[in-house]
Amino acid sequence: MKRYLVTGGAGFIGSHIVERLLREASWVRVLDNFSTGNRANLEFPPEVARAGRLEVIEGDLRDRAQVERAADGIEVIYHQAALASVQRSIQWPAEVNAVNIEGTLEVLEAARRAGARRVVFAGSSSVYGNAADLPKHEEQRPVPLSPYAVTKLAGEEYMRVFHQVYGLETVTLRYFNVFGPRQTADSEYSAVIPIFLSQLKRGERPVIYGDGEQSRDFTYVGDVVEANLKAAVAPGAPGQTINIACGRRHTIKQLCQQLIQFSGLDLTPIHADPRSGDVRHSQADISRARAILGYSPAVEFETGLQLTCEWFRSLNPNGSLTR
Repeated sequence: MKRYLVTGGAGFIGSHIVERLLREASWVRVLDNFSTGNRANLEFPPEVARAGRLEVIEGDLRDRAQVERAADGIEVIYHQAALASVQRSIQWPAEVNAVNIEGTLEVLEAARRAGARRVVFAGSSSVYGNAADLPKHEEQRPVPLSPYAVTKLAGEEYMRVFHQVYGLETVTLRYFNVFGPRQTADSEYSAVIPIFLSQLKRGERPVIYGDGEQSRDFTYVGDVVEANLKAAVAPGAPGQTINIACGRRHTIKQLCQQLIQFSGLDLTPIHADPRSGDVRHSQADISRARAILGYSPAVEFETGLQLTCEWFRSLNPNGSLTR
């Protein structure tokens, strides 16, 4: 039975990776301090729990002993743990720096000492900043606009250096605006789709920051999981930084109108002041992912939104998402 570690495995993306690995009859260890992760995300159906084996360690990335314990005997590490919010990083840059940079270094050191074969790192499209050229490709010069983006870029560089200096197989996947089931709206730092859904559930007018013409390459979580599994085995992936997205973009205004339609409500969005650190436009060139990983997004934007709404409705059966 193959052995995997998923840091941040109780989080949104991490728990989906854990579930997929368990379904494939793998032995999976999760390291999570549950500061943003949710224990309920690791409560899988019986057929999933029986298929593989799950061990959970409650621990912090910055605790060397706990990270070394988590990496012991592991073949592949999916490093998903992070404080993942532009706005949080603007308010608390030192905390985000410590978790995202120092924590990533601890993971790499533990992987090296434990003899792990490969580390797959959750990078972020935020490193591109407001680069003018679209779609954004991996050879563009990063221009981070927030402390969070800086931490993700530093993580990428640590991945590259550990591959070059120590021979550890490392892969960075630059995620573009991932969405789907289990993405929570219970924090001021939550992503736009669950926030909109939560506002609509309460019958409130959704709030758009800025004019709503800013655009994003929204990527369904199932496609991100598939990319991670491919990145763990693809022979040409070590040392690479690879965009993971759909290769198309939608404006925040379009997204909001689509969700209002799904809700069946007659609401007009409220426009608030733009937020500091927000990127204006984001769209990925995914040709490298296709060539190296054999990756191809399988879930269309509208289908992903419907699946996300269905999940959200299942948690809130008396809410206003009626369609």
